Order: sequence, then structure tokens, then C-alpha cells
Amino acid sequence: MNDILIQRHASSLSRRRVLKTALASAGALSVPTLLHAQSAKAIKVGFIAPMTGPYGADSQLELFGAQLAVKQFNDAGGLNGRKAELLARDCRLNAGEGATRALELIEADKVDFIAGPFGPSAFSINGVIKSKGIPYTPIANSDSINNAAEWSKYLFHEGLTPTATAGALARHVMSQGAKRIVMLTADYVYGQEMAAGFRTAAEIKGAQIVGEVKHSLGATDYSTLFPRILALKPDLLVINNFGRDQQIALKQASEFGLKSKMKLAAPLMVHTARMVDGHKAYEGVTGCIGYYWRLEDRLASAKAFNEGFRALAGGGNPSDYAALGFASVISPLNAIKQANSTAPDAIVEAMSKMQLDYYKGPQHYRACDHQSVQSVLIVESQDAAKGKSKDDVFRILAIEEGDDSRLKSCKDLGFAV
Repeated sequence: MNDILIQRHASSLSRRRVLKTALASAGALSVPTLLHAQSAKAIKVGFIAPMTGPYGADSQLELFGAQLAVKQFNDAGGLNGRKAELLARDCRLNAGEGATRALELIEADKVDFIAGPFGPSAFSINGVIKSKGIPYTPIANSDSINNAAEWSKYLFHEGLTPTATAGALARHVMSQGAKRIVMLTADYVYGQEMAAGFRTAAEIKGAQIVGEVKHSLGATDYSTLFPRILALKPDLLVINNFGRDQQIALKQASEFGLKSKMKLAAPLMVHTARMVDGHKAYEGVTGCIGYYWRLEDRLASAKAFNEGFRALAGGGNPSDYAALGFASVISPLNAIKQANSTAPDAIVEAMSKMQLDYYKGPQHYRACDHQSVQSVLIVESQDAAKGKSKDDVFRILAIEEGDDSRLKSCKDLGFAV
């Protein structure tokens, strides 16, 4: 089962805390699930995300990003005066629900493209897209969604991939002198893909991966695994898991003293999770993230994106998921403008040729699988008291620019090359 990002054991208290924190950082505005437009000629944007459940906070911020994309497109005149409207739907982190919502948006609402899904719905909706033939921009962190057997020309994967994020982490930690490495890996698709991406890149650089300790999805006690890790005497522990699994593992690693004996790293960290669990659990942990708002100190496109988001969200800074929501909608909208058409094949052709810099530096879509080739940020947790604001929780250590060669190869994905 392609259960990327599922964490069924997340408590309702934690979910409420995440949502409260995230919405506070975004100005505590209520987020509508549907932007109405009266024109019959409106360009209809289907947007699907798990707005309720353990990733509701991330989805709500993602929706803010999507709203900003629609606003920018409309403020610029739309397509010859035709404006866009956003039709948002909640998939509830359920594959069947996601597929149902996609069919409704396509058949009843006549949307021109679908954006936004992550989690299991990203895969079930992809099956619908293949049969219906409209452009689709999911943000799942996955390599397998790009497999040739799953793929169609209408898929433009806007999210990062484990090969890109874990590979960037491996190259960074090796440059910092990591020699003996152990991996703690969640034993399901997400963890397995992260572990594979890290191992491939690290071994190219001459790493010695001395062991891998696996745990089940939803583990709550890692203390029984720590003696096995300590016995291997690593100087670096790479934690290949996500969400509550990651938060609990980092908290317990700190409590059991692992940080005094080795460095800790995680291939993917999320802004909202770091905000909830605080600096203590994440202190000293190196990781990767797709976007961080402090990029505005370096990039004009990030500064412009942040300013637009703040104006919409009551002054709050965008999260990584807000940026992905923006990208998943603005790319097909701009393709529509470039093609001067909402015909699916015209959108596909335009997107295939696009060279982008909307919010994080140069991006493009790789020819074989339409994967978004983009930068990865290597970050370390910092105490927000030392930053510019209460949500200044990461320090950017390095930026690895996007390159086709840093993705899983087209051949390995099953494409003829």
C-alpha cells in the first residue's frame, strides 16, 4: 500500500496543537474550502488535501498557498479576462475519499486541472487522472508515484522525492565528516524510499553504513532499539521516518542521551511539526526541507512570495506546505496563460517546457516523468528566541540546487531511455 505520510496514531490533542500553532502563524484566519466565481467561463481549479485529520494544519496552510496562486493569476487579468476559481475538497487522508472527490470535481464540476494531494490520495487520484486525462500536480514526497507503470503524461509531480531529499542530506553529512552511519527506518514505503535514497548517495561518497534498525509505523517506544544502535557505535544516526514517528523518536533519543554520543539527522523535516514539539527535541538535528521562509534573505522570488502570502494570511509566514500549495496551482495556471488554452494537452505541452522561479529559485519539469526538479534546503533547528520571529525555527546550512541527476533515474523508474 502506498501509505506515504500516514501516521494513524497521532493523538487528537497533537492534531489540535498543530492546527492552532499553524493557523496562528498564518494570521489565525479562517480558510474557506471554496472560492466562488459567477462566470460560466471561469477556469476551474480542483484542489484536494487532507484538511481534517493529523495533517489538517499543513493542509490548511497549503490551501492558503493555493489561494494566493489564484489571486495572483486573477489580479494579472487571468486568461484574456477569464478568472480562475478554486474548488477545494477534503480527502480526509483516505485514498477512496480522494478518488471520489476527484471524480466529482472532474465529472460534475468540470475542473480544468487538479492540484494539491499528498498522502494515499495522491496515488488513488493519479489512477483517476490516467483514465480521465486532465493535468494533475500532487505534492506527495514519493519516488514511486513517478514509476512508469503509475505514470501518465498528465502527471506533474510538484512534491520532492526521497531520492532528492535523502540524497541531499547524505551529501551534506558526508562533507561534514560523517564516517560510521546507522539508519533508523520506518518499515513502510516512505521510510524504505528515504533509506534507499540516503544509502545510494552516501555510498557514492564512500560512506560506511554499519547498520539499519527498522521499526513499525506508529511506534511509540524506541528505547528497546537504542541499545542496538549504540552497540554499532555510529557517529551519525539517520532517522528515516515522518510525523509523530519522527517527533517521538527524536524526543526519546534526546531523553536517552543519544545526542551526546552521535549526531542525529532526518531526511525530511516539516515546519509545523517543529513548531509543535519545540527546539529541545530537534536541537542539533540536521535535516532537509523543501522551503523555508528565510529564503527571502537570499532570493527575490522568495521575498515576493512571502510578501504575497503575508498579505493574504494576516502577516503570517508561509510554511513548506504553503509553498507547495502555491506551486501546485500557479504552474498549471501560468501554463494555461502561456498556451492561451485550457485544453489538457495544451497545458501539458506548456508545462513540459516551463523554466520556473516562482518562490525558491530555478525549477523545471524533467522530460521523462515530469518530476519537478528543484532545490533542497539543508537546515538545523534553532531556538526561535534567537531568530527574527516566533516561527524562525530553522537555520539554513546549505542549499543543494536542483539537478536531473539528483533524482531517481528514468531507467530505474521504468522509462525507456
